[in-house]
Amino acid sequence: MIFHDSYRSTHIDRGFQDILDDKNIIVLVDGQHYPPVTKKSLNELRDMGAEIKALVFLGGTEKVKDAVKELGEGEIEVFGGEHKKEISQSDIREVIEKYVPDIVVDLSDEPVLDYADRFEIASTLLKSRTSYMGADFFFTPPEEINILEKPSLSIIGTGKRVGKTGVSVSIARTLKDMKEEPIIVCMGRGGPPEPDHIEPKKMAMNADTLLQVSEMGGHAASDYWEDALLAQVPTIGCRRCGGGMAGNPFSSNVIDGARKTNEVDQNFVIMEGSGSTFPPVKTDSRIVIIGASQPTENILEYFGQYRINTSDLAIITMCEEPMASEKKVKAIEEGIKKLNPEIEIAETVFRPQPLEDISGKKVYVATTAPEEILPKIIENLEKEEGADVVGISNKLSNRKMLKKDLENGLEEADVLLTEIKAASIDVAGRSAKDKDVDIVFLHNESILIGGTVTSLKDCILNVYETSINRSGGEI
Repeated sequence: MIFHDSYRSTHIDRGFQDILDDKNIIVLVDGQHYPPVTKKSLNELRDMGAEIKALVFLGGTEKVKDAVKELGEGEIEVFGGEHKKEISQSDIREVIEKYVPDIVVDLSDEPVLDYADRFEIASTLLKSRTSYMGADFFFTPPEEINILEKPSLSIIGTGKRVGKTGVSVSIARTLKDMKEEPIIVCMGRGGPPEPDHIEPKKMAMNADTLLQVSEMGGHAASDYWEDALLAQVPTIGCRRCGGGMAGNPFSSNVIDGARKTNEVDQNFVIMEGSGSTFPPVKTDSRIVIIGASQPTENILEYFGQYRINTSDLAIITMCEEPMASEKKVKAIEEGIKKLNPEIEIAETVFRPQPLEDISGKKVYVATTAPEEILPKIIENLEKEEGADVVGISNKLSNRKMLKKDLENGLEEADVLLTEIKAASIDVAGRSAKDKDVDIVFLHNESILIGGTVTSLKDCILNVYETSINRSGGEI
């Protein structure tokens, strides 16, 4: 996705010439502008080499009664009309399906279009792989390079800290246990300079290995190490920098990492996103991870709606107090259904799952969980795992504060129970080793509590089968 910022002129032909030349376009217009003003801009678009296929009239007839008639003049098909009291996304979809334009150019403005309307239009267009241009913006569909030779799915998020990696591990475990061992391609802001292939069957997947990686200068808490250790499936680690509003990274080595999957033994590929950024690779299906604690507008508006509209399954995480009220979770579910009636919805909570037995042990916990959820983690570990929790820190993402917490926190502990995140290896793991405290890794397991599905495993397998069917092949 590109944000175009070079146009700062009263003339439309500045900055758009190269973009519009030899392009088929449709144009969004309204009756708030006098027809001669709009028609002059239409002619300027033609002068730049664009071929106008149709107009979509969005409304606004307070100033000009016969705006649609004057703009069309029998030369260009006009969709919509004065009788439209609201902006119609169906009109826009209809004209896109009929003319398949390269770009939709927006010559409208408030009060006919506001910010929310434009994000909704942009989401509709990007789903159709159509670019959207206005006076000072240019949105293009996120890159989807078609290079995977095996059935695949992508796992994306509507933001950071929604539990995407934890859900990815649960999905990989489900497929490995019930169907097919996948390979996961991860992309992170601390990933390796060249794609790194991890095969758990060929190395010891434990704290000592991760400490060694950290001491050699690697980011041992990167998602691809976390996925490989917790799910015990092969992974390929990649890096990315930057993230656009609709999900495109500014730069990455993910394409090279994805290409490596064509050479491995595994026959199913999971492309895992980073925060709200997508893998720039075409996959057969998509799962979107949504945090119930996020602002509702971030989920259902802006480009959250684009993520929902292009996915086959929505997994909502943290669907419990104090992260989100029952009323809010219900509103999110209803909003998702309105945006994408076909999508399945799974409402989930996370529960801590140590990889080793910690019953009867004095445990210090290191996590990235919000402060409000820490009492639930302690309660679950003591009640379900039989641990004696002597302390907890949620400062894994703050090295200075984490060190301070660990100085005294590990004194009484037999075990450091930690997520594989941020400073969990180079700070928490090293501190535990120095104090002769055992290290046990923690997985946040997804537990289904509601939604439109009755089994999380079944809906994951449904997406898997969808991927197989869409790929046109068999595993």
